[in-house]
Amino acid sequence: MTAGTQALNSTEAKLQALRETMAAHGLDAYLVPSVDEHINEYLPDNKQRRAWISGFTGSAGDFVTGKTEAWVFADSRYYEQADYEVDTAHIHISKLGLEGHPSVAESVKKLAGAAAVFKLGFDPFTLTVLQFQSFQKAFKNTAIELVPVAGNLIDPLWQEAPKAIRSKVFALPDSLTGQSTMEKITAVQGKLKALKADLLPVTKLDQVAWLLNWRGQDIPYNPLFTAYALVTPDAAHLFMDSTRVEPEALQCIAGRVTLHPYTAYTDTLKSLSAQKTALIDAKHTTCGTLNIIQENGGAIQEGEHPIELMKAVKNPVEIAGMQAANLKASRGKIRAWAWLDAQLKAGETVTEVDFQQAIERFYAEEDGFFGLSFNTISGAGANGSIVHYGTPNPNKRLETGELFLIDSGCQFMGGTTDDTRTLLVGDTATPRQKLRYTEVLKAHINCASQQFPKGTDGARLDGITRATLWQHGLDYGHGTGHGVGAFLNVHEGPNGIHKLAHKPLEPGMITSIEPGFYEPGWGGIRLENLYLTVLRQTDANGQSWYGFESLTYIPFDPKLIDWALLNPDQLDWLRSYYQAIVEKIASSLSAEESAWLETTCRLPD
Repeated sequence: MTAGTQALNSTEAKLQALRETMAAHGLDAYLVPSVDEHINEYLPDNKQRRAWISGFTGSAGDFVTGKTEAWVFADSRYYEQADYEVDTAHIHISKLGLEGHPSVAESVKKLAGAAAVFKLGFDPFTLTVLQFQSFQKAFKNTAIELVPVAGNLIDPLWQEAPKAIRSKVFALPDSLTGQSTMEKITAVQGKLKALKADLLPVTKLDQVAWLLNWRGQDIPYNPLFTAYALVTPDAAHLFMDSTRVEPEALQCIAGRVTLHPYTAYTDTLKSLSAQKTALIDAKHTTCGTLNIIQENGGAIQEGEHPIELMKAVKNPVEIAGMQAANLKASRGKIRAWAWLDAQLKAGETVTEVDFQQAIERFYAEEDGFFGLSFNTISGAGANGSIVHYGTPNPNKRLETGELFLIDSGCQFMGGTTDDTRTLLVGDTATPRQKLRYTEVLKAHINCASQQFPKGTDGARLDGITRATLWQHGLDYGHGTGHGVGAFLNVHEGPNGIHKLAHKPLEPGMITSIEPGFYEPGWGGIRLENLYLTVLRQTDANGQSWYGFESLTYIPFDPKLIDWALLNPDQLDWLRSYYQAIVEKIASSLSAEESAWLETTCRLPD
């Protein structure tokens, strides 16, 4: 079978076809990153190239193949998922972070061996400048040559690729954004002028959507639309199919933003960058964009993308929208939990899918519901140890005595939500379950209640969160927290709480706190709220001290808490938190649901 003649239905056939294409381009290996041309984490269906060639569907992790060997690279969130998705007869799984498991660069070096010349091909529009720079450094003084290839080699092979979604694009009112489109563009232009830069490429879709105050539905779970933008000190350009933009949205930019077809991005970038200085953020710009600028005589000024920080620090209107959205999501999850308890007490059978459908039904009943912010994780028993378990099983019953992990979130008009609770199925937890759950809860409270000085980054808070878990030999492989957009992506930077989060937290940033513990075959525990960074006080020396204010109001499972392990400060935090839950939620529930909530929020005397 030759490539392009019919659908390729097996891993072996796909790899053979790709290797034939590689040979035609004179390549020894080919890299397929997990992202697309807009560096999306969650991809449109027609851009799931890494998933198509490898079978691995995790939201992160690259793929590389040589002439005879291939690898998928998965971080700790996806170790188990990769094991059951990848055809290991043809593809190695490299579990990043484990001893003996190579990185992408190490695998390529192994493929190259002692070759005099070894050509690694890649689509420059799916590789960030930062990734390219890291490969340049790793392959220095080797025979490995990085070869950008025009067009993606996967696309001609993927005959059955779905068509791109072209949703209607609409404008948000200033009452939801707190800042008009032109105010945002003017602010970005001011940043460019201050930096003496002539051009800012805007590649990421959440950056484009934030800048224009527009939203769409081109990508599942993310209210985005496919477009590029270019900003200069005195103009703005947008590249997309204008026929799908609602008239009201077009009126908002008429005479202020020049609209071009999506395909005109390359030529316009060439003309605007010639002999000019472009501001490039290596994390948020593709090699494809960088190459065009440099090939046309443009200069590069590396720096942080100004939209990233502007987007991360929410204004008062955005904060109010996020508070309202997360209160609605909290109510939905509380109602779903109460429903589950009632079903189980009545002796009814409940499956993972039953609960998934129930919680999504409760979410949809809330005013302003737009959709989910990611696929609901509804993992019972051993499935709870799969960190991003996104395929609830209609045949997996919730069994008495096991843990049940529910990670879910919504998009509302004005806000994005994300929260996780682990529940006990039944009434009696084992000592092991209670110990591990309580230690994860303590870690959550320790971070949520932490006061910290201005300039503190997420890496420092990550260590604080893990400290008590480490004392018990417990840990988790994912970060402690990620930034969240305002009616945008559920994962956004530059703020976060993890070992690589070096951006200081600032008031107005919204970040998750979600410590956990996972053991394959046993289950998983994760306790996640969203928090707003706020100013707590300014001391006599003028030092500003920050803290966290919860946006999520959902109790923790009292059946899994060993109250004797909580210190007085942790109990005080929990008491105050529970009082706020009852005050904010109880009156909007039915009498039965309200009674259930008050009982669940009752601390022991």
